[in-house]
Amino acid sequence: MRRGRTAVAGRTSATGRARVAALRKGIVIGMSCALLHGPASAAEAMAARQAGYRTAPDARPVVGSPSPRAGGPLLTPGTYTDTVSVGDRKFYRVRLDGRSNAYVSAVLAPPPGSRAGATDGIRVSLVSPDGAECSDSNDIVFGTATPLPTADYSTRRIGPGRACQEAGDYLYSVEWIGPTGGAAPRDWRVEIKYMTEPGLRTGSPTPAPPSSRHTHTPDHIPGPERRVEGGSGFNDAARLGHGVWADRLGPGESRFYRVPVDWGQQLFVDARFTGAVAPRRPVYDGVRVTVFNTARGFVENTARAHRTATTRLSLATEPAAFANRTSDRDATSGMRFSGWYYLRVSADRKIPGELPVTLAVGIEGEPHPAPPYAGDPLREGFGVLAEDRAQPPPADQQAAPQDDDDTRELVLTVIGVTGITLGTTLLLGLLAWTALARLGLGRKRGRHAS
Repeated sequence: MRRGRTAVAGRTSATGRARVAALRKGIVIGMSCALLHGPASAAEAMAARQAGYRTAPDARPVVGSPSPRAGGPLLTPGTYTDTVSVGDRKFYRVRLDGRSNAYVSAVLAPPPGSRAGATDGIRVSLVSPDGAECSDSNDIVFGTATPLPTADYSTRRIGPGRACQEAGDYLYSVEWIGPTGGAAPRDWRVEIKYMTEPGLRTGSPTPAPPSSRHTHTPDHIPGPERRVEGGSGFNDAARLGHGVWADRLGPGESRFYRVPVDWGQQLFVDARFTGAVAPRRPVYDGVRVTVFNTARGFVENTARAHRTATTRLSLATEPAAFANRTSDRDATSGMRFSGWYYLRVSADRKIPGELPVTLAVGIEGEPHPAPPYAGDPLREGFGVLAEDRAQPPPADQQAAPQDDDDTRELVLTVIGVTGITLGTTLLLGLLAWTALARLGLGRKRGRHAS
C-alpha cells in the first residue's frame, strides 16, 4: 500500500515538475517579449514615419484606358488616383473651356523601400481634340537609384498664336518610361490633379516681367529654430514661413513642406544636413532639395554628395511673376503663380542613419498687385491669402529649446515607457512565482498526507 501511494506520489511529483518547468519557461518568454516589444525601437519609429505618400482625402480613384480610342475616364478639376506599372500607358479625358489656363499634374509615388533606375519614371502629355501637343511632353524621372515622390505637369496656356485654344475634351496620358534598375515596378501609385487658372481680362496687357531680384542668400535669418515634421507629399506638407526650421530624415526618406510666395516675392532656402557620423564613402547626390510650384510643376532642384558629417545646400528662385510662363527655363517658367510652393527635402537610402536637417527659409520682396484676371484665382487654388502670410505656425511646430530639453524629454519618455513595461512585467512575474510557490506547497502537503 505504501509503495502504491509512493508510486502515485512519484507520478504527481513528475507532473508537478513538468508544470513548473513549463510555467517557468512561459514566464521567461513572456518577460522577454514584454521587454523586446515595450518601447518602440528607432527602426520601428522610422518605419512608421516612412509609411508612404498620403493621397488627398478627397481624391477619386480612376482607371485610365490603355487605348486613346477609348478616351478614358473624364477628369474635371479635382484630384484622382490611379496606378502605373512597367509598360503601361494610360489615357484620360480632360474637359477644357476656351478661356482658362489648364494644368494637369501627375505625382509618381513609389512604395517605401522600392528600387528603380535613375532614368525610370513617367511621361505626361496633353493633346487637343485635333491631335496638337499643348505643351512639351514632360518626363518625370527619379534622377537617382532611390525612388522619391516626384511630380510635374502638362499645360494648356491661353494666348494668341498658340495651339490648343478651343474648348473640348483633351487627351491626357501617363506613360511609364525608362529601363528598370531593380525589380520591375508594379501598380505604383499615381496622383493626378487637374487645376484651372483664369485667363486675363479681355484687352488687358500682359504683365511685365520683374525688373529686379534679390541676390543674397538666407545666411542670417533671425528667429529661434523651430521644430517641424515634414509631410509625405503635397497633401500633408508642413507649413513653413520666414524663419529657421529643424527636422530629421531617415535613409531613403523625403519630407515635404509648403511656403506661401506672393507675386513679386522670391523663395530662398538654405539646408544644412548634420549627421552624427560621416559616411565611409561619399554618397553622390546623397541629399537634395527640390522646389515645385502651386500646380505641382517642377521648378528647380539642387543636390550634393554627402561626404562629411555636415552638408549644405542652397537655392534661390526667381520672383513669382505672370510673365515668367513664357520662359524656356524651368526655373523661371515654374515661378508663374502666386500661391503655395512646395519643398521636397530628400536623403539617399545609402545615408548612414538618421540625418538632422535645418532649413533656413527666406521669403523676400514686397507682394505685388495681382494680374488682371478675368476670374477668381483663389477659388481655383492659386494665390496667397492674408492669413497665409500672417498666420503663426501650427501648435505642433513648437520652438526648439535652446538647451538639452529635447534630449531630456526623449530620455524621460523612454524611461517612463520602459518603467511601465518593466513594472507590468515584474508584477506578472511576481504573480507567476506566487503561483509556483503555492503549487510547490500543495505537493508537499500531498506527500505528507500520504
